[in-house]
Amino acid sequence: MLALVAATPGITLQAVFGSLEETVSRDEVFALLATGDIYVDLCAASLAEPGKVALFSEHPCESTASRNIGTTSRIPLPVILKAGHLLKWDGNACSIVNVGKSAVSVLMEGRTLMELPLDTLEDAIKQGRVTIASQHLSDPNSGHVLARLSQAAESDLKTATERCGIVCRFLRGQREFSVPDRTVRRWVVAYRNAEDQLGNGYLGLLPAPNVGNPVSKLPEATRSLMMEFLDKDYETLKQKTQYATWGALRLACERQGIVSPSFKTFSIAVRQRPGFEQTLKRKGPRAAYQLEPFYWELEQSTPRHGDRPFEIVHIDHTQMDVWAVCTQTGRPLGRPWLTLMTDAFSRRILSIYLTFDPPSYRSCMMVLRECVRRHCRFPQTIVVDGGREFQSGYFESLLARYECTKKCRPPAKARFGATCERLFGTTNKQLIHNLQGNTQISRQVRQVTKGIDPESQAIWPLKELHQRLVEYAYEIYDTVDHPALGQSPRAAMDDGFLRSGMRLHRIVPYDHEFHIFTLPTTRKGTAQVSLGRGVKIHYLYYWCEAFRDPSVENTRVAVRYDPFDAGTAYAFVNNRWSECHSEYYTTFQSHSERELQLVTEELLKRRKNHSGQTCITAKKLAEFLESVEKEENILAQRLSDLETRSIYSSSTAAPSKQRTTVPSNNEPVLPKPAPAQVSPSYSTYGEM
Repeated sequence: MLALVAATPGITLQAVFGSLEETVSRDEVFALLATGDIYVDLCAASLAEPGKVALFSEHPCESTASRNIGTTSRIPLPVILKAGHLLKWDGNACSIVNVGKSAVSVLMEGRTLMELPLDTLEDAIKQGRVTIASQHLSDPNSGHVLARLSQAAESDLKTATERCGIVCRFLRGQREFSVPDRTVRRWVVAYRNAEDQLGNGYLGLLPAPNVGNPVSKLPEATRSLMMEFLDKDYETLKQKTQYATWGALRLACERQGIVSPSFKTFSIAVRQRPGFEQTLKRKGPRAAYQLEPFYWELEQSTPRHGDRPFEIVHIDHTQMDVWAVCTQTGRPLGRPWLTLMTDAFSRRILSIYLTFDPPSYRSCMMVLRECVRRHCRFPQTIVVDGGREFQSGYFESLLARYECTKKCRPPAKARFGATCERLFGTTNKQLIHNLQGNTQISRQVRQVTKGIDPESQAIWPLKELHQRLVEYAYEIYDTVDHPALGQSPRAAMDDGFLRSGMRLHRIVPYDHEFHIFTLPTTRKGTAQVSLGRGVKIHYLYYWCEAFRDPSVENTRVAVRYDPFDAGTAYAFVNNRWSECHSEYYTTFQSHSERELQLVTEELLKRRKNHSGQTCITAKKLAEFLESVEKEENILAQRLSDLETRSIYSSSTAAPSKQRTTVPSNNEPVLPKPAPAQVSPSYSTYGEM
């Protein structure tokens, strides 16, 4: 590649990709640009448009750069020469007298008449040696012609076409028409006048535009007072009606002895005011946001949706429009919260997280963790709203550790997150609103009765709802053509990787280091070490040998827990993180991570709904799991886990402390995303 660029300075990036496609990967090309081995002016063109990016082996001087970059000559526009054109030739002015088939007669300044070959004059104009100074025969009327055509409606053009046909037949000698002879002669005169004055007789046959009288008949004092009332009385937060403001205006006009406008005139003046400013003054910025002009870019130099996959992603939450029920009793537990992480470039759903808890930093960390588990990549820029969950220290430190930039959307401006917000609507339309227990009817509150209340119609447990949501997001939506892309999100991401390279330096292995960084803590952040029992997290006691130290007993230590494994937690003891195990570890380890998370979610939600009845302990949780095992769907899940444990143990179990290695050849084998059917979920965060 270095030899190719040195031999052809100014070669485009697209040409390099085509010439070295089989020998040099795009990652290596971008690496040479990043290290400075090949010079590229990043201010001249974006790397996302490789056909406009010029490459050099070293920094070129200004003249060389301009000479090499302009390798493609501009296609000249066709030259139309007419009598009356003024020309500038080598500093002298001349005019065209006649344009023949093979020669052009030109009148020089000294009244000398010259004849030049037509091809010679056109070549001189194309090369820039002769320039056309003005076209005094057509220029004065060109603006009038454009204005006349722009004012003509489709019906006017149809009428002029019919008249033109009659005029042409009249000029050929025909005298029998369905219109009076006097009308035909009037059209012929108009046709010839327009041909002489404007150069086109068709314009004379257009019906006269009905513009009316544009001059207002209101006195200036009345108009000035009406504008004042519009600004200070109507366009205020009182939101007075038009009739009330017009009544006050009429009273003021009578007091000043001037003519008052009619209500119709006042209404027309209201509608002619700028809609955005008027709504802003009457209803505030949120109501006026719908009328605000679009801002197509987050920043002036930043593309709206990035130039490649994982460059810009969006994270947002919504409360689903469906009720979830308890697995055992069938009673409704509430509407779960859905957290989505989407890639703005390909519109692909990177990861989802479903929980009964309101949005928190734990939801944000878990949706990032699931993204790395499935794709082994961390986004470069995350776009979020102003929610407090995105301002947590744990969330900020995780982004800083993996060099990710956080961008906050302006408050109450949903368009900045349109890709994610629209996806919520698509999910509701295609999946959620087709499930029993959805809340569409709740929008008409007065129509809801006890028999059709969505809460009473709910039948979906959280586990089955999550399973169907995962299948829809990763298999259905991912493979259907997107209207904004013209292809499926999965295909758009694959094409993006082909154009921009795999970027192996952005790979984040799902290993022990990432595992520790994404471990959340409880609501308090610490737990007290109980003598002989350890620390209590989520109603479970966890123990490690470091708790035997007498200096640690009855003290509060920082704790973190693994949302993928309810049998494991971590405590910061003696300046190190120690792994702790639950007292019912043997019971919990026989269950899949997905099953444990959903059962725990359900128990915690039931605890919130029936907080005054009993306490949830580790024993009750274990007994509940044993009773749930009798159900057919749980047994089927367990058999599936036993069959796939030997194959996917490295991806579903806690990651090892050893980093994943990447092959050194040009086509690295990247970790494949886990299939949707074995995608684990997460347990609830927070100590109750």
